[in-house]
Amino acid sequence: MNPNMTFFGQMLSFAILVWFTMKFIWPPLNAAIEARQKKIAEGLANAEGAEVLIQQAKAQADEIVREARTKANEVIDQAHQRGNQIVDQAKTDAMVEGTRLKALADAEIAAAADRAREDLRKQVSALAVTGAEKLLKREIDANAHKALLDELAAEI
Repeated sequence: MNPNMTFFGQMLSFAILVWFTMKFIWPPLNAAIEARQKKIAEGLANAEGAEVLIQQAKAQADEIVREARTKANEVIDQAHQRGNQIVDQAKTDAMVEGTRLKALADAEIAAAADRAREDLRKQVSALAVTGAEKLLKREIDANAHKALLDELAAEI
């Protein structure tokens, strides 16, 4: 065997292998690589788009939270105002009721004082009559006694 022939055979085998690889193996492999690169590029583009959407969603969420806090503060302020109004109304009602009760108490006190004066007058009158009876029993001067009783009645 000739060493050149072996080399030529090896070269021919290698050339057939390269041609076969270039014709049947390399195009599908290259297509798969390109398809994979395309998918990766699309995935990256989608990720960037998703990142933008996430940022927009965060901004919207922050705005919604800000609006909700503003509304909550408004509701709290309204509740405080309504609470103050209720307290003021209760104070006003209490003052009116206190004034009414004081007037009733004053009227009751005045009525009790009138009753006490009337009872006192009755007692004084009874004492005067008793005293007059005793005087009349001792002395029979009716004119003097009558003047004395009239004067006493006028004082009462």
